[in-house]
Amino acid sequence: MMKNRKINKIISSKEVMMGPIKLHQPLPIAGLEQVDPFILIHHGGPLTQEPGKKSVMEVGAHPHRGFEPVSFIFKGAIEHKDSRGNHSIINSGGVQWMTAGLGIMHSEGPPKEFIDAGGEFEMIQLWINLPRKLKMVQPNYQGFQKEDIPAFTDQDGKVRLNVVSGEYKGINGPIESLTNITAYTIELKAGGKVSIDIPQDRNALLYQLDGDTVVQNEKVGDKQLIYFSNEGETIEIEAKNDSLILFLAGDPINEPVVSWGPYVMNSQTEIMEAMRDYQMGKMGMIV
Repeated sequence: MMKNRKINKIISSKEVMMGPIKLHQPLPIAGLEQVDPFILIHHGGPLTQEPGKKSVMEVGAHPHRGFEPVSFIFKGAIEHKDSRGNHSIINSGGVQWMTAGLGIMHSEGPPKEFIDAGGEFEMIQLWINLPRKLKMVQPNYQGFQKEDIPAFTDQDGKVRLNVVSGEYKGINGPIESLTNITAYTIELKAGGKVSIDIPQDRNALLYQLDGDTVVQNEKVGDKQLIYFSNEGETIEIEAKNDSLILFLAGDPINEPVVSWGPYVMNSQTEIMEAMRDYQMGKMGMIV
């Protein structure tokens, strides 16, 4: 019989500024630099886009190297452009998963159509580290709309678990993950219960965007992150009211992490090389 995983920490997000944009940041935070291989979570919103007004979440062209930036769109839409010629608009419920690898330029923000019409906007950007052997792979982009992401639903309609990457009860997500990442978005109605099994050698975390739940008999509120210990294999979640959760699990890399701005590498020398390559135009340009 499998045992319930123990909770290591429950952490409330802090507010940070990315230029003029206010974000909730549960990772990294004081006392928790990473949950290997997950190194950053930025929660933007919920925000109200006034019709025709300045974009609530515009991020201009910038480079990345050495990791995978992933955007989960919960409300509104995101337009993506990059230096490899990818261009897409992903709507509410969709995901864009970019492997920066050896280097890529990209921009993202609500598309003009959404800005003109207005509406509610909410998203999470997640940074997933890559091991040394994969840091310089060719960049790649994967974008999926809500209808492309399979889901598990329970009989009474109180649980919808969207399988973005990995597997749940025989349902496989569409993302081709280089490092076998498990990523679910979980929508729970009051009284909904879900159980997740994760091998003990994988790190797991849960970020609750909204709602009130009980996880392993501990109360969890909105904008809180749970970092689980590696003791036990089963995670039990019960919603006290309507709740929205991002659940992640992955194999720890156990390598040095050196980050600076948009680069995540293994050494300061590699960071300097990334800065040089960007300045020389080796990460391309968006056309």
